[in-house]
Amino acid sequence: NFYDDFEITWGHGAKIHDNGKVLTLNLDKSGGSGFQSKKEYLFGKIDMRIKLVPGYSAGTVTAYYLSSKGANWDEIDFEFLGNVTGEPYTLHTNVFSQGNGDRERQFHLWFDPTTDFHTYSILWNPKRVIFYADDVPIREFKNLEYLGIPFPKKQPMRIYSSLWNADSWATQGGRIKIDWKYAPFTASYSNFTADACIWAFGASSCDTNSPYSNSNSKTKVWLRHELDIAKKRKMRWVEKNHMVYDYCKDHKRFPHGPPLECSVDNN
Repeated sequence: NFYDDFEITWGHGAKIHDNGKVLTLNLDKSGGSGFQSKKEYLFGKIDMRIKLVPGYSAGTVTAYYLSSKGANWDEIDFEFLGNVTGEPYTLHTNVFSQGNGDRERQFHLWFDPTTDFHTYSILWNPKRVIFYADDVPIREFKNLEYLGIPFPKKQPMRIYSSLWNADSWATQGGRIKIDWKYAPFTASYSNFTADACIWAFGASSCDTNSPYSNSNSKTKVWLRHELDIAKKRKMRWVEKNHMVYDYCKDHKRFPHGPPLECSVDNN
């Protein structure tokens, strides 16, 4: 229930409908809108069903992500970059750890994300982050701290989402702008679930020694989850057929060689 789990944080265009079952964000000339979770989490399996802005959505970004606060923040991102009518959305993913990101991978989805709700999931445990679209894994970022690469595992994060004007960069590098005659632009959300460790008063609900424990961490399969062979095959299919940008292969951006995690098996 969106009334229970979230609070609208900015913009006049955010509304909760159907007794808390649906939330919508709007963007018009006066501005965008956003919301955040009331709770903080330290690891979890987060699912949200989203229906993106239909038709002409160029210049808009619908962001859905986990983030901590502070100068050395952690963040796990889904960002949906709009496009002109008939052209595909770009699904932009990124992982920040200790304030460092620059790990973008982008995809064109194999379905139309505007005609119906689809489930976008983040599985985050101490060893990996996995991004899913309709239960199909599209990206995995492993914990490679043994190589000196920071991994988001110590800072609790809230869930955020926003719909905003990013036409300086979002569509074809900013060449195509928002056309306000199509406003208001609307994204819809439903069926949020979080099987997660709730962080409160400096302790995790998954720690059975915590006075705030509300669950047995042994029952949380996602805490130890890794992709099986079938799921890895699906992810390879997505990478081969639907990935349109991979920072590991951007030689102009990294002329002296890709970041260290790209040189090991991060999949």
